Amino acid sequence: MGLFDKKFCDICGGKIGMLGNRKLDDGNCCKDCAKQLSPFFSERRRSTVADIKEQLAYREQNKEAVAAFNTTRTLGIATKVFLDEDAGKFAVSGAKRLADENTDILDFSQVTGCLIEVQESSKEVKRKMPDGKEVSFVPPKFKYTFTHYIIIHVNHPWFNEIKFPISKSVDVETTGPRNATTGTAEIGRKSNEYRQAEALGNEIKTALTKVRQDVRAGVVAANTPKTAQNCPLCGATCIPDAQGCCEYCGGAMLA
Repeated sequence: MGLFDKKFCDICGGKIGMLGNRKLDDGNCCKDCAKQLSPFFSERRRSTVADIKEQLAYREQNKEAVAAFNTTRTLGIATKVFLDEDAGKFAVSGAKRLADENTDILDFSQVTGCLIEVQESSKEVKRKMPDGKEVSFVPPKFKYTFTHYIIIHVNHPWFNEIKFPISKSVDVETTGPRNATTGTAEIGRKSNEYRQAEALGNEIKTALTKVRQDVRAGVVAANTPKTAQNCPLCGATCIPDAQGCCEYCGGAMLA
């Protein structure tokens, strides 16, 4: 097959235009089919045609989950974490509406961890002389750039993490020689924007960690065998209901 021979998508069967091919491990995928994959999916090049078809079937089913999603809490600035606390689900998206990108809907129980990562860089700030040369300030000046990311580790068939910037990059300038004993985080915290990004990251991390713990505690409680108890109000021997009440008189029983 020649370099410029027409290719066909092994997913939908349509013709693939020039520069529109997305290679798979054992075939070809058009850009339109590739756009329907999860935005958190990064293994397309190593995926088979069967893998992609399976994921697209999941993505079609996900539309129903998006339609049923009821946001009860939102955390974030540009990219946001949407919580449906009543249904025990969450989503991460930068779209105005979750349906616009068919955002993946996940269960709280799929969260396996949550981390905050700060990427940083620094450079010396110099002044330009009349002859065009750059020279150091006295004392020297340095510019630090910080970008906060949140990384949500998940147990999901098509991806294992969701990573996105919490806010815009933060720049902080310092005057004086670099001090090896001063952590760059302490330099960053001189900026209100840095502290706000840090606080928002911790809020998202705490929210997802807490709901994960609550869900898992509920699963453990549901799977724990119940034992018969004597009701302190009516004296009957019974197994407390889901609310911890006597099945005969409805009174609260001791755990």
